[in-house]
Amino acid sequence: MSTNFTAPGPGQWELDRSHFTGGTTPIMKWLLSNAIESAYLKQWALLGIPAETLSVSFVHGFMYTRLRPLVRPDKPAAKPPPTLLLKVVSRLHPEFRRRTAAARRTLAESPAPPVIADWHATLRPRLVAQNLAFQDVALKELDDAGLVSHLEAVLAHLGNTFEEHFRLHGYDLGPIGQLLMAGNEWGIPSQEMLVALGGASPSTIEPLKALARIRAALAEEGATPSSLSEVEAASQSAAEELRSYLRLRGSVLFSGYDLDTPTLGESPGVILANILNGDGATATHDAEGITGVLRERVPREERVRFDELLHAAREAMDLRDDNGPVTAEWPCGLLRLGMLEAGSRLASSGRLHEPTHVFELDHAELLDVVAGGGQSSADDLASRAAERAAEKDLDPPLTLGPPEALPPPEVLPKPLATTVAIVQTVITELSMGNHAEEPAVGNEPRLSGNGVGTKTFIGVARVAENAAEAFERLEPGEILVTRTTSPAYNMVLSLVGGLVTAEGGPMSHAAVLSREFGIPAVVGAPDAMNAIADGDRIEIDPFHGVVRPVVS
Repeated sequence: MSTNFTAPGPGQWELDRSHFTGGTTPIMKWLLSNAIESAYLKQWALLGIPAETLSVSFVHGFMYTRLRPLVRPDKPAAKPPPTLLLKVVSRLHPEFRRRTAAARRTLAESPAPPVIADWHATLRPRLVAQNLAFQDVALKELDDAGLVSHLEAVLAHLGNTFEEHFRLHGYDLGPIGQLLMAGNEWGIPSQEMLVALGGASPSTIEPLKALARIRAALAEEGATPSSLSEVEAASQSAAEELRSYLRLRGSVLFSGYDLDTPTLGESPGVILANILNGDGATATHDAEGITGVLRERVPREERVRFDELLHAAREAMDLRDDNGPVTAEWPCGLLRLGMLEAGSRLASSGRLHEPTHVFELDHAELLDVVAGGGQSSADDLASRAAERAAEKDLDPPLTLGPPEALPPPEVLPKPLATTVAIVQTVITELSMGNHAEEPAVGNEPRLSGNGVGTKTFIGVARVAENAAEAFERLEPGEILVTRTTSPAYNMVLSLVGGLVTAEGGPMSHAAVLSREFGIPAVVGAPDAMNAIADGDRIEIDPFHGVVRPVVS
């Protein structure tokens, strides 16, 4: 297959591997592109961000993004227009005036608190109820027409939840970005400020607490089950806790974000291992003590502002981590299960060589093929599956297209310049850290990134591309080395002694999970997947953000 990476449109496009690492399924490409562009088109106008939206495109299965400019024709240039012209346009153009007013409102009184309150009181319960309704459908009892209707309804549901997912990020990431920006003003690095957000994500650790309750029930009975059915048989309380856990978590993707990754319900061994081997331990967060230390470093006249920003950021952090499973991983899991039922039927009738080849269909093809029509042959879909698998091994460039001149923030009215700075801060803290490898000491290569924690940890490295692979090969207490993580990785991270990722910044899911679980980590070490071999003994030094080999 061709590996010629070319820009999908005008301007410069940036690679985003934080969620999708190549070989993305056709339906997920369609969902992401539509949901992201639609959500940001509406949201950025409300928040006062001086860009139209974030354009999303996939090249050889890899996700690339580009900020689409506001009001001016999308004709990127190597040089920005004259500064005076930019200043005049940004102050006189009607749309810029509207954005400036919106930014001023956002900065004067954060719109996040009512959105967060609505999430807990209204939106989350409604989406959970909708997810459960789809989950309760007996797929095998549907005829083909009924299955088509079900898939169509789930696709529509997923389109809505994905748009909600990205809409909410404006309200969960914004307050965190404001806190980090203020920290920079006060001379407090982002990594230190983020420590104050530890323990602010109860939604992250609640699933592990549920498993801990099952473990406790088994301990009372002295039972050591070898299957989930034996867990249910051990005691009534263990059975009730397990059924409750599976009802809320069983259809959630646990290994990634794409439709070709398994749900927890399809991975009973993962659940059982966490029941038997996980200790339910999470980091002990001295929120009051950490806050007190940081507060002393803030100028006296700014401490009330510090208190307000920290409170808002802690509330936003929980929304961020609670949002994903409900709006993305669970609805995606529901679509996956419906597609697998369709794939099984199509394979039985000879229309697919393998049930999993159903994931090569786009949203329109899926409905047509299940209904008995469609033009795609089994051979064609098998070929698509092979191509998509090969895409996962490609090495995509970080950018596509020529550099384009962006207007310097100082030409914008102050409210707009501030919202731009908040967005840039968030992007920096989420994305791959631009950390070069530290110089070698003797013959010992070193990798550096963003450290999480304060204690060093030495252990065996287990290199894995995804959570499912990690679980298959990890022994409790080993160090997981992977490209990136999702919130669903909590089922794996509860078993590890340390974590190293190639991608991610101090505010990435990997960093958040490590802080909540008390796991020493280095995230955003770009060459980790190549420089660390499976089975190596390595040392994680989170204080310095360094990974070192341990020579026996």
